[in-house]
Amino acid sequence: MAYWLMKSNPKFFGIHDLQRLGTDSWDGVRNYRARNFMRDDMKVGDKVFFYHSSARPSGVAGIMTVSQAGYPDPTQFHPEHRHYDPIATEEEPRWYMVDLTFEQAFTEVLPLSELKFLPALEDSLLLRKGCEQLTVIPLEPKHWHAIMDMAETLEVLPEHNG
Repeated sequence: MAYWLMKSNPKFFGIHDLQRLGTDSWDGVRNYRARNFMRDDMKVGDKVFFYHSSARPSGVAGIMTVSQAGYPDPTQFHPEHRHYDPIATEEEPRWYMVDLTFEQAFTEVLPLSELKFLPALEDSLLLRKGCEQLTVIPLEPKHWHAIMDMAETLEVLPEHNG
């Protein structure tokens, strides 16, 4: 099992949207590095932090699991769709997506401003300059466990609520 962090602007799709749907596809990614992670590396059962980006505060909002490994993103083939790619063909797709299943929403977002102080994350892509726009980020087990420890310490896991 591998660990990941995936970013989404909650104005468009947040952890509570995924909670309502249960499972959904992570479509519309148009970054080659993120595409490669989804196409080549993400596997069923991998654990993923749902990260709210461009939000106040930006940070980790919950947990999801990969429920379908990478497959072609159909939005690339539809001219009327905002993620249409005129170069992509069904025979040679350019863009991939994965399906994700909701696991849990944190009672509060773990803000990036706090995550920056975790020594275990110093070498993570999440904090690396030049990687701010990367929407799919691989995490090492030490990164995952440091974030989970912070969630437990700050009592933002649902079982701490009430």
